[in-house]
Amino acid sequence: MLYGQPDSNTNIPQVSVPDQFNAATAFLDSNITEGRGAKTAIYYQGQAFSYAQIAELANRIGNGLLDLGLDMEQRVALILLDSPQFAAAFFGAIKIGAVPIPINTVLRPDDYVYMLNDSRARILLIHASLWQNIKQIRPQLSYLRHVIVINDTGISASPDTRDFEQWIGQASAALEPVATSKDDSAFWLYSSGSTGFPKGCIHLQHDMVYTTEYYAKPILGLNENDITFSAAKLYFAYGLGNNLYFPFGVGASAVHYPGRPLAEDMFKTIEQNRATIFFGVPTLYAAMLALPDAAKRFDCSSLRICVSAGEALPADILQRWEDAFQVPILDGIGSTEILHIFISNRLGEIKPGSTGKLVPGYAALITDEQNIPVQQGDIGNLLISGDSIAASYWNKHEKTKATISGPWIHTGDKYYQDDEGYYWYCGRTDDMLKVGGQWVSPIEVENTLIGHPAVLESAVVGVLDNENLVKTKAFVVLRPGYSASDALAEELKDFVKSRIAPFKYPRQIEFRAELPKTATGKIQRFLLRGTGRTEPLDPKQLEEA
Repeated sequence: MLYGQPDSNTNIPQVSVPDQFNAATAFLDSNITEGRGAKTAIYYQGQAFSYAQIAELANRIGNGLLDLGLDMEQRVALILLDSPQFAAAFFGAIKIGAVPIPINTVLRPDDYVYMLNDSRARILLIHASLWQNIKQIRPQLSYLRHVIVINDTGISASPDTRDFEQWIGQASAALEPVATSKDDSAFWLYSSGSTGFPKGCIHLQHDMVYTTEYYAKPILGLNENDITFSAAKLYFAYGLGNNLYFPFGVGASAVHYPGRPLAEDMFKTIEQNRATIFFGVPTLYAAMLALPDAAKRFDCSSLRICVSAGEALPADILQRWEDAFQVPILDGIGSTEILHIFISNRLGEIKPGSTGKLVPGYAALITDEQNIPVQQGDIGNLLISGDSIAASYWNKHEKTKATISGPWIHTGDKYYQDDEGYYWYCGRTDDMLKVGGQWVSPIEVENTLIGHPAVLESAVVGVLDNENLVKTKAFVVLRPGYSASDALAEELKDFVKSRIAPFKYPRQIEFRAELPKTATGKIQRFLLRGTGRTEPLDPKQLEEA
């Protein structure tokens, strides 16, 4: 049981979802009925795809799935690059009452075996370039009946697969939506957290409506004139909202980019497509700022707003980005379980270094280990309540009970709230460090290190000293032009001491060529703590790397 009064935003948009509701109708078909059929829905590799084209493709995919015997509530896995086919497959499956499961495209074969068998997906849609890397696992997929391959390589499909173009060519372009309930399963997303095994989060038909109405419209001011571009891919909760159902929910346009989110390519894509909203992660913003003369080389004047999530955005990166491009970055926090951002900074209300204030429609509690709310200003465990929270984890009863308590979900994040209502991220529950009897936030130390001109990225973990007491250790990636040395390590320690409480400074500093990250750009601190980590590079190796 939880005690105390939660923090909630009383300025809640009025959202009404009818009992009979199909998300494909709301987010795709409505654009046709409202006269936007000819408008560009997706820009993709120099081509423009209209809402009418995406709707027809979705209908053909939905009918193709029905022709293969897929029933309501059965799962269809999508291992697809960001593309019109992704958008159409996602909504086409939902339209027939089936459950699409977007899956990370850069996993190992064993990961796919786990997710495809865990979800019991009957059909897989996959780009040929991705299928070539994992087709050897086909005999291990116990529940999979059909593989549909989108030929993006020029290589003919395998005998045991179906060619996408031939498949949809045989399917009808007309499709009526199934009469689903607002509480029916709509899609699953597998959590990609920095620790733990992936868990299938079951999201319902109404969930996308709430995140669109609570966050996209009031916080971002998203409207049909916008062109969105997300570095985070569509198979992540963050990217799925950013670049699919948010723009579709208001009749805007989205830029789908199938490649890796490299800094220079992000600038070129923004410039070429005149994107108005760019969604990134702190690591990417740092890499983009590190490009020489980026503000002079690339025209980002079309941008009206940028968004950051995944990890806390350091104040230094925010300030340098605004100075360079005269565009604000709204930092926020979301999760796969809650679907999108539930705490965010706002235009005109940015507090550098903070995550911002609660998004309308959500409530928050910060509690101690006994679920008792802490005093304002004290660090505790963040719990969130809101209508976009997943119904449960698939096939993980105990984990569901441990994470979801009635209307509340334990985010696993440590936070405190200041006297102005802003929330400050202090790390994951298992990342917080107790040093000398006092809590140390790895995020605070990392953000301080990033303020040094030599530091591109940093990650801070706890290590045991000779007395088995916890001390802080920093792993640092240097900017181009700087060389690792003992003298620089001491300089960085003194730099931290001069800016935050001295007991928080890192007792050890190790220079690395790169930091281990998830595909969303989150630093995997547990790999830096783990016994299986790779040996550190010496300064000469670092320079060569």
